Amino acid sequence: MASGQYQQAEFAADLWEVYCDRGSDEYRDPTEFYKRTFLTEGLRQLLSNALLRLSGQAADPVIELQTNFGGGKTHAMLALYHLCMGVNAQDLPGMETIFQDTNIEQPPQNVNVAVLVGNKASPGQIHHKKDGTTIRTLWGEMAYQLGGKEAYEMIREADETATNPGDALKDLFDRYSPCMVLIDEWVAYARQLHDNKDLPAGDFDTHFTFAQTLSESAKNAKGTLLVVSIPASDIEIGGERGKEALDRLKNAIGRVESPWRPASAEESFEIVRRRLFQTTTNRELFVDRDAVVTAFAEMYRTQSQEFPSECREASYKQRMLDAYPIHPELFDRLYSDWSSLDKFQRTRGVLRLMAKVIHALWESGDKNLLIMPGHIPISDAQVQPEMTRYLEDNWPPILERDVDGPNSLPKTLDAQNPNLGRYSACRRVTRTIYLGSAPTLQGANRGVEDRRIKLGCVQPGESVATFGDALRRLTDQATYLYVDGNRYWVSTQPNVTRTAQDRSEQILSDKDTVSEEITRRLNHQARRREDFCAVHTAPASSADIPDDPTDGIRLVILGPQQCHSRLVEDSPARQWAEDALSHKGASPRYYKNMLLFLAADKAKLETLERVTAQYLAWKSIMADKTTINLDPFQQKQAETKVEDSDKSADALLSEAYQWALVPDQPDPQGSVKWTEIRIQGQDLPIARASRKLIHEEHLITHYSASRLCMEALEPFLWRDSNHLDLKKLWDYLAQYLYLPRLKSYQVLLDAVQEGTSNLLWAETFAYAEGWDDARQRYQGLRAGQFITPTLSSQSLLVKLAIAQQQLDAEDAERKRIEAERAVNQGQSGGYTATDIVSPGSTSVVADSTDGSATVVVEKKITRFFGSTNLDPVRCKRDFDQVADAVLQHLIGQVGANVSIRIEIEASAAQGFSESVMRTVTENANTLKFSAHEFEED
Repeated sequence: MASGQYQQAEFAADLWEVYCDRGSDEYRDPTEFYKRTFLTEGLRQLLSNALLRLSGQAADPVIELQTNFGGGKTHAMLALYHLCMGVNAQDLPGMETIFQDTNIEQPPQNVNVAVLVGNKASPGQIHHKKDGTTIRTLWGEMAYQLGGKEAYEMIREADETATNPGDALKDLFDRYSPCMVLIDEWVAYARQLHDNKDLPAGDFDTHFTFAQTLSESAKNAKGTLLVVSIPASDIEIGGERGKEALDRLKNAIGRVESPWRPASAEESFEIVRRRLFQTTTNRELFVDRDAVVTAFAEMYRTQSQEFPSECREASYKQRMLDAYPIHPELFDRLYSDWSSLDKFQRTRGVLRLMAKVIHALWESGDKNLLIMPGHIPISDAQVQPEMTRYLEDNWPPILERDVDGPNSLPKTLDAQNPNLGRYSACRRVTRTIYLGSAPTLQGANRGVEDRRIKLGCVQPGESVATFGDALRRLTDQATYLYVDGNRYWVSTQPNVTRTAQDRSEQILSDKDTVSEEITRRLNHQARRREDFCAVHTAPASSADIPDDPTDGIRLVILGPQQCHSRLVEDSPARQWAEDALSHKGASPRYYKNMLLFLAADKAKLETLERVTAQYLAWKSIMADKTTINLDPFQQKQAETKVEDSDKSADALLSEAYQWALVPDQPDPQGSVKWTEIRIQGQDLPIARASRKLIHEEHLITHYSASRLCMEALEPFLWRDSNHLDLKKLWDYLAQYLYLPRLKSYQVLLDAVQEGTSNLLWAETFAYAEGWDDARQRYQGLRAGQFITPTLSSQSLLVKLAIAQQQLDAEDAERKRIEAERAVNQGQSGGYTATDIVSPGSTSVVADSTDGSATVVVEKKITRFFGSTNLDPVRCKRDFDQVADAVLQHLIGQVGANVSIRIEIEASAAQGFSESVMRTVTENANTLKFSAHEFEED
């Protein structure tokens, strides 16, 4: 190692042991302690505040130290403790700038210090001092440490009754100022208290009343500093009682406390370096360091696509300088990932691990440029326990098999492949993956990205591709290595990917199983029929497709066995569709124009079958999760795979079913022609097929009366007949491929209704409710009127000329009868008629005054007038409603004369602007208003 010789050290500090003058010199001796301590920014602020407060100057009186387990709380308290031990400034290395910044030349002298450590005191015991003083409570112990028996007497009564000392605390602090109270592991003490007053130390509630009084008294007293450590991890809190104690404690002191900032990641670099390496002033070593860092920075710059983006930044080069000879990625994994473990002490744990790693590398003569994640000798007898002590007990055999061991898979692969072996590529890859994934195995974002794996392995002069090859080989063969996209991790359970692959191959060999699953998915999608009246999915034979025109157009989705290829006339899909079009089982099919077909593309079907087999494999693993003993993560992985493969299968199903096969017959005397239409898009196949076929009019959902005449009736159906009933017309449309393919008979009825309701009915046809063969007349013949046709053999469409003849004859007969009635009415002067019918009746029966004659009088309603108010903001909408509900019926009456008048009346209290008046007047003139003007009041 170029930066200095490795130093053996212990990394356990205990405030109570130091207070009792026990332990190693590096913690007990102030000079040795400060020599090995790197003063972080947070620690510098803490010491500066202590100097000012204990010197009687303005500073925070209460400090709360809260970090994760092993985050430096005890170390910070030790720094404060040694600062107040009466040592001269020159004996505290590193404190020079702090003394200068605070304008204080020497540490405060004669400071009375009380050290209270919660896990060293028992609330259930009475403590007897050598001078005979008996102490029961935490405040009694604090007073005794500050001033002995004399100080204890100031709160003796409160100690003996285990009640809050109240204002006596402020008097105590003022009497023994300057004073400092250090309380560590307070939650550990408080959670032992009971709700009842059955302990010498008092009850739970009283203790936190004391905590509030203590913080307020320290604030109000002169020259008093209170420092309290607050745990932030569950392992230190200790269950529900500990959580309650923590909440009460934070609430009690939180009113006056000032938070303390622990060491940042970058400061932690220097802490580790200071504790593990001797400081050097050798210029040659600095030159070597700079050369190494420059080479790494150049590699990250020139191969930026292989490493995380932050490596290209200048700040990362500075991080490498600060962390040298340890790579920043190793620090990041330890402080970001391993520090998240409850048992891992943030600073002390890193020091313990790195001490053993450096020692092992030093003894083995390691020549690598930096200490990287891939270089940690996990197989070393001293290092492996440090790498597993914070994890589950089943990790060691996994490490020996799939990570780093004499007979491990990575070592075997390195030995078998010289290209990998010269770099120990497989071992470096698995070490890096383990370091970055093991502590976060239970987290939500599990694993290490491939770029970060390379960051932890590759050094200048080495090929990145070699490590990529090692990663691929390990993924294929490792039992405990998992991969999800570009993230990799080592788990404690064997992965199930290989099991899924084996099952997938077995399922794929059974075509029937895969076909059944594809058919199931087709059935699920077929619940949305879109514009088809019926959908048949993967029918086993043509007998399963009804030959009935009642429901309308049927879409037949062929099964996966009947796939299609472009321009292949004898594809399985074409052969099956041709047979289904001609036959219903062993019988001939009559209603051929009711069928359309949808088939899968042959090339895409192969991919669909493979993914479907994968889905079934993962689904079977989920079904057998108990049998094959899947852990919760593996279950989640299998669930994710089931979900992903399920979605992939649905997407590929939609993509595969892209051929619409349409039978057509351009020539009524010719053969059937097949049109293949590729349907593309992101929607379900049935929806895409519906839109495409409607667009190209192979499926007609709206049909006009004029087209019905031009495309069906006149060319083919009523050449030799004056009329055609609707039932027979629908049968023709359903049977013959050369006729329009209407969605359902309702489309036909809508077209008939349109044709007979149109004022221009003379361009289409008339409608009759039957034919009286005896009288040779149509019954209920109507034209130019609104009707509601029905699909019946009695519902007739009548040719224009024939209908007009009957209507003209009926009109003439009606006029003759009216004339006779008028004559009869004129000759019956002695008669009066009494109307006995309602408006709209066609005739009235009236009795003469002497009963000698009967006169028929027709009463006609000849005028209609209506008015309504329209919403001026939505007048267009309202007028459209009036037109649809009223006007169209009046206009549709034969011989009706309809006029519409619009009246607009507007007023504005503030008067109309000139621009509005000019615009309205010009527009009214253009629209030829008969009258318009603006008036004054």
